[in-house]
Amino acid sequence: MMDSKTVVRVKIVGEEYTLRTEASASHTEAVAEHVDKTIRAIMTSGATVETHKAAILAALQITDELFKERAAADSMATDIRQLASEIRPLLPPAKRGDEAAG
Repeated sequence: MMDSKTVVRVKIVGEEYTLRTEASASHTEAVAEHVDKTIRAIMTSGATVETHKAAILAALQITDELFKERAAADSMATDIRQLASEIRPLLPPAKRGDEAAG
């Protein structure tokens, strides 16, 4: 569905980018702002001065955040499934969702 794409202009470290996206403009702008802040934080930390190296370090940092959030979400889903299996026997048969409850 190419028709649902939105064109959004964003600035990252002073460079303007025109993005075509299916996400909302506000979401795309928030993502670009996060990338910009992350790159700028790396550049001001003194670790590197070159923008392209800061962008790579920012990508690594943002990806690390993503992986940690995914792991936390997976852990929470596991905890919820465990809790549901512990609670199920306490519910009346009609509310258990058992196939045999009919």
